[in-house]
Amino acid sequence: MFVRGLATILHADLDAFYASVEQRDDPRLRDRPVIVGGGVVLAASYEAKAYGVATAMGGRQARALCPAAVVVPPRMAVYAAASRAVFAIFRDLTPQVEGLSIDEAFLEVGGLARISGAPRDIAVRLRERVLAEAGLPITVGVARTKFLAKVASGVAKPDGLLVVDPDRERQFLHPLPVERLWGVGAVTAARLHELGVRTVAEVADLGEAALMSLLGPAAGRHLHALAHLRDPRPVETGRSRRSIGSQQALGRRRREPDELDAILAGTVDRLARRLRAPRDGGSSGSTGSGGPAAPGGGRVCRTVVLRLRFADHSRVTRSHTLQVPTAHTATILGAARRLLAAALPEIRERGITLLGLSLTNLDRDDALQWELPFDARSGQALDTALDAVRRRFGAGSLCRATGLGRSDDPGVPLLPEHE
Repeated sequence: MFVRGLATILHADLDAFYASVEQRDDPRLRDRPVIVGGGVVLAASYEAKAYGVATAMGGRQARALCPAAVVVPPRMAVYAAASRAVFAIFRDLTPQVEGLSIDEAFLEVGGLARISGAPRDIAVRLRERVLAEAGLPITVGVARTKFLAKVASGVAKPDGLLVVDPDRERQFLHPLPVERLWGVGAVTAARLHELGVRTVAEVADLGEAALMSLLGPAAGRHLHALAHLRDPRPVETGRSRRSIGSQQALGRRRREPDELDAILAGTVDRLARRLRAPRDGGSSGSTGSGGPAAPGGGRVCRTVVLRLRFADHSRVTRSHTLQVPTAHTATILGAARRLLAAALPEIRERGITLLGLSLTNLDRDDALQWELPFDARSGQALDTALDAVRRRFGAGSLCRATGLGRSDDPGVPLLPEHE
């Protein structure tokens, strides 16, 4: 329950998550610069970040910046298990948890004063438990709104705790650079800098009309509200996810169409499997060792969205809406391949550094009314059989032939859904 006027929202964010897991599991890596991923940096320890190493940076550039770095291959199943352990701690502290990704979440603790004490005390215990039980450092921001809590955790990193008192919100936020505003990336920051606007206070002084004229109506209203401390969103527990996705950084080397198709096909396989997974309250992104799941409880998607980042750092999004919602792998892959084929001329001209796919407009599969013809049902029976094999013998027990022998594929899993 959102308690207006009190700092009761926690934003908990694991520090350099993948790299911290590697340092936890291998004492030789502690206090040393660690890079997870070879061709592309998936994560970097704070010791490596001090040299300028950043996520999604090419491996060659990262090693040039930090020759002493230890490069380790990713262990995605281990990271997913660590995430589940941390989220179990979150939910033990409060039932009101809104997961944002594999390594961060909002927690509402406003109703726990008599049971657990003040929000600051709860945040202290949370950090102590995550370190003691999961062996990982975590930073927590505490504030009246989700936006301010997230900013506070960013300012407090690494391994810190920062509480923004409601009567000092303006003093905390306004001196910060515009990049701290949620939604301000490199392009928006550059536009603001051209006007001499570099702090949140200067954004607030611009006025809503000026921001809307500069950035567009939606972005202008959004930034104006944040700069004036307005963020009414509560912590949403158990809300139905409207989209799922996965993306892979590709480095800067040239990629041939067959390589991109193999990456796309693997991504679709994982996403479609996640759509069909039963929603039993656990993490649908996990891979168990039991038998086939009970039928029903999965989801279907209506829209397939392709996301690309080019070598010049620009981004583009292309989407296709299906006539009938589906969780059929071949149908989704066909739509994704058509989107990729349409983008190939631009990819050849500009290069590509990231490929991502999202499935949106999700609904429960039991809400779907089947239409004639029923030809897709045989394909879905195959999908279900393959899902059962992977659940029993592991996600890597079956793969497409196009994915064999690809040394640069980090095997990025779908992030566990913390709903």
